[in-house]
Amino acid sequence: MDLTGASAVVTGGASGLGEASARKLAELGARCVIVDLQDEKGEAVAKELGGLYVKADVADEEQVQAAVDAAMEMGPLRALVNGAGIGSAGRTVDRNGDPMPLAQFEFVVRVNLIGTFNCTRLGAAAMAKTDPVDEDGQRGAIVNMASVAAFDGQTGQNAYSASKGGVVGMTLPIARDLVPLGIRVNTVAPGLIDTPIYGSGEASDQFKAHLGQSVLFPKRLGYASELASMVIECITNDYMNGETIRVDGGVRLPPK
Repeated sequence: MDLTGASAVVTGGASGLGEASARKLAELGARCVIVDLQDEKGEAVAKELGGLYVKADVADEEQVQAAVDAAMEMGPLRALVNGAGIGSAGRTVDRNGDPMPLAQFEFVVRVNLIGTFNCTRLGAAAMAKTDPVDEDGQRGAIVNMASVAAFDGQTGQNAYSASKGGVVGMTLPIARDLVPLGIRVNTVAPGLIDTPIYGSGEASDQFKAHLGQSVLFPKRLGYASELASMVIECITNDYMNGETIRVDGGVRLPPK
């Protein structure tokens, strides 16, 4: 699918995997709407890419709709990358016998799962109003961001794994839902990717090097650009649909 002159929405696009995806989309000629809650970073990325920053909670209908509307003003919406997500560690019942606060679990699911669905439904609705781009009737492509934790959840990742497992689980049925509209849906499941979440400095570098030893090959953390490359493949390869792809160097996460 040719993205020249089209618009794209990238949630979580102010940093990390979302930012890397937005940069590659811009290289292909798409004008990106960066959706995030980090104003300074979001504004900077959007300005550099010639796009637009919209502050939005991905689980808020009105705020996401505003971002989608802004994209449609720049060009037909052809791509949506659901990159926004959060993590929150906590055992179901801790060593003192205290249960995990329900609000903590609900918040992670709200952002990662409900937020992804909210953006998907509103983005797809906008794509449905555009003219097809080819003889197959294709109108757009959506890529969700899951995690290998959807399959290999570690101790304390109950909420995160549940939310990302939900993203994986809804990929195929949503792809089937959107067949009549010519909209494809795929999910990528990143492994240990080097993003700002690990911090910076000597201690951070040592920690990342240690983590990298658990990767099958190459024995390092992945680059955001490597993950973004798979995101772009899912968007531009017209025969990719309804699939979840691990991008993890073959890692399988241990219990801890």
